[in-house]
Amino acid sequence: MLDLPSYETVLAARDRLAGHAVVTPLLRFPVLDAAAGRPVLVKPEVLQRTGSFKFRGAFNRLSMIPFDQRSSGVVACSSGNHAQGVAEAARILGLAATIVMPDDAPSIKLQRTRDYGAQVITYRRGVDDRDAIASDICERTGATFVHPYNDAGVISGQGTVGLEIGAQARALGLVPDVVVACTGGGGLTSGMALGLAADAPGALVCTSEPAGFDDYARSLESGTRQANAAASGSICDAILTGEPGETAFGILMQHKARGLVVSDAEALAAVAFAFRELKLVVEPGGAVALAAVLFGKVPSGSGPVAIVLSGGNVDPAMMQRALAA
Repeated sequence: MLDLPSYETVLAARDRLAGHAVVTPLLRFPVLDAAAGRPVLVKPEVLQRTGSFKFRGAFNRLSMIPFDQRSSGVVACSSGNHAQGVAEAARILGLAATIVMPDDAPSIKLQRTRDYGAQVITYRRGVDDRDAIASDICERTGATFVHPYNDAGVISGQGTVGLEIGAQARALGLVPDVVVACTGGGGLTSGMALGLAADAPGALVCTSEPAGFDDYARSLESGTRQANAAASGSICDAILTGEPGETAFGILMQHKARGLVVSDAEALAAVAFAFRELKLVVEPGGAVALAAVLFGKVPSGSGPVAIVLSGGNVDPAMMQRALAA
């Protein structure tokens, strides 16, 4: 049984990740400050190993598996970024990995997961039960299941993003008033809330989600976990989840987090803005925090806003669509 996520478990995750995960920079862009009308600090997790923050949580969690259980391997369910994070972490640590992925996941994510050495089993989104498929594999093989967000080790690993933002912002002489992260199940955002405790304890933490899949915005408003009506239907495939993770939601409620919502068109415009103005490649799901800033969804104020560009594994066709919009 893993300890519940806390500031201390995030610090322990930082130690495990040292030398393996990239300490991504915290960047300033005058063009973005001008667009927002306030300082904006950009954490480009698109530069992280495997192209997203997911490597942090995956490597931390896999590192915690007892050595006598590692020969049975690991199993994960993911549309792509968690898949790649688990696959690469497993490769580094010498574990076998099986990833259950939707057959409509971006081809680049399917291929990269295989390239990292994992076995990929596809399912039909909205038709097949991916959790049942994963559970069956675990029962047959004894493998450890690594949940993409409702896992203390994963949340703690993602929390190192918050640790870095807090320390890097202070080094720049700034303390964020607001921190916005792209949110699916909430592993990143809740971990960041914990990781910010020392250097930015007063920061308002905000989730950012696509319209129609704004379960966190509705859940944080109501105080109870709300489910999404559909399993697919947004270009932000990386952050489409059924409902908030139980552990992550509890953390975000404690931190009085707020939910922000953007449209697919706004997410696509943010992808194009990042490419043209910031010279960064971002996928739609990884750009919704940037979209929240660009389209005035962040609570008003003049203090610094920190945002996470959470993933950059975008299909070329999607990038062309963004640039043509």
